[in-house]
Amino acid sequence: MKRIKYFITIFIVMLLGLASRKYGQFLPNFIAENAGDALWAMMVYFGFRFLLARKSILTAIGLSLVFSFAIEFSQLYQADWINQIRGTVLGALVLGKGFLVVDLYRYTVGILIGSFLDKMALFDREGKERRSWVE
Repeated sequence: MKRIKYFITIFIVMLLGLASRKYGQFLPNFIAENAGDALWAMMVYFGFRFLLARKSILTAIGLSLVFSFAIEFSQLYQADWINQIRGTVLGALVLGKGFLVVDLYRYTVGILIGSFLDKMALFDREGKERRSWVE
């Protein structure tokens, strides 16, 4: 059941990220400029939670940061073959196009917000914690 919830969350976050790009002109500039990358990283976080549902939230945070940062640093590599992949819609969404330091901050914020939302979902109605961050 937990994996189904993470799968649905991934789908919702993906839709929000795509909508933030497509309808950015209707959003405040700060949100339009930063939401897409933060939501992409949040999707990566929930992807790791889906794949490693029995691992801790801290494990998912660490893996998400490593993965997201690796993708961003890979953008410094500009060979023809990878640029052809980046030239496709899916390739651009997954691999990005150019290295930006600010994206590392956006990814970190997205992952931390995702982990906070994840942690808050682990509390029952009386506010009792169901499990810890490092379980």
